[in-house]
Amino acid sequence: MREQELILYRDFAKEDILQDMAWLTAHYQEGDAVDRDPAALLYDCMHRLLELAGTHGFYGNLWHCYLSDLLANSENSYSMACEVVGSVAGTINEAALHDFEIIKEFYDYDFSGMIYWLGAQRVALLFDWHVGERRGRVYNSRIRDRICELAVKLAGAATAAEMKDITTEFYREYGVGRFGLHKAFRIEHDGEVMEIVPILNIAHVKLDDLVGYDIPKKKLIDNTEAFVEGRKANNCLLFGDAGTGKSSSIKAIANEYYHRGLRIIEVYKHQFRDLNDIIAQIKNRNYKFIIYMDDLSFEEFEIEYKYLKAVIEGGLEKRPDNVLIYATSNRRHLVRERFGDKADRDDDLHTNDTVQEKLSLASRFGVTIYFGSPDKKEFQNIVRTLAARSALPIPEDALLAQANQWELAHGGRSGRCAQQFIDYLAGKKAEG
Repeated sequence: MREQELILYRDFAKEDILQDMAWLTAHYQEGDAVDRDPAALLYDCMHRLLELAGTHGFYGNLWHCYLSDLLANSENSYSMACEVVGSVAGTINEAALHDFEIIKEFYDYDFSGMIYWLGAQRVALLFDWHVGERRGRVYNSRIRDRICELAVKLAGAATAAEMKDITTEFYREYGVGRFGLHKAFRIEHDGEVMEIVPILNIAHVKLDDLVGYDIPKKKLIDNTEAFVEGRKANNCLLFGDAGTGKSSSIKAIANEYYHRGLRIIEVYKHQFRDLNDIIAQIKNRNYKFIIYMDDLSFEEFEIEYKYLKAVIEGGLEKRPDNVLIYATSNRRHLVRERFGDKADRDDDLHTNDTVQEKLSLASRFGVTIYFGSPDKKEFQNIVRTLAARSALPIPEDALLAQANQWELAHGGRSGRCAQQFIDYLAGKKAEG
């Protein structure tokens, strides 16, 4: 194997399993003439590939799945040029074809001679691996299946050029690396280093799942649609009563527009100092990013909102065209206000300046969308719709009577309250 000759996919040569497999192909017949035990090393590689299958959920030919995973996650000048837009022109294609000629050798290598020579017949299990529940901790089932399907297609490619075309189409359709494979992310710190980490299991909620709220949903869709299509769009604030579907709407947007290149990064209030670093990592990618802040509000003593103000609008550096900020809040103006802010007797010499300071953050959101608590008729419609979706065999009069009792005891009318009531009834049904 010629892994050291790779150009664009140079990161392959740093992979331990690939390095060890490459060494084995060259030295497995040398026995005592080398410092390493080839048979022990082969079984160690088998162990690592099986562990990879366990954590990622891979099945089929695990060697091919491993190589396909490397291709899907290799962020280089070729793969990143191809993400979203597909094939590109220029000499870079010659460099890519050179690499795929080598990568094809990885896929096509026949391990049968090595297995026979070393008497390691069990290693053949790697090439036709079956699992019961195909679950993994690193990938959800959607991403895992894409990698395994890519492995099958690449193994069947007749030429390096065909393999290159298959991989390029994969980049165009799904992207590359963490931003290509995943739709939502959170921020974590490894010491002083900030990392954008995929969220593996995001709720598969759709906007149609949110009963009612047609006008707020349309405003959100229109703004997001413009953003995804590359037209002018605004930062967006969803505010209103608790449990009315603000956060669910953002999750639905993430699911709806993922296939059109939209990605969402969730950022908490204490992480606002990382915003400039986050934007620096995503501003040159061929995706649209929404930086999402859930349940955003500030008390008087909290100053994190000043970082957010500078990033949204007001700093010297222009916000990238592929980044918007969406936030949800129960407060229309985000920062807590007091009657004392406007009172003539306030100790503040410049009372109006204090008021404007507190309003200035909310004013940086060009689109504000109100989600209010439903009235009784709307609440009952939500209950009826959710009950029908759950196929609850309860007469409507009894259903609505119980729903009214439930909302009185559980914080008032809201979509969340209605869903909790339906979940309660469904749980009783399953129990009975």
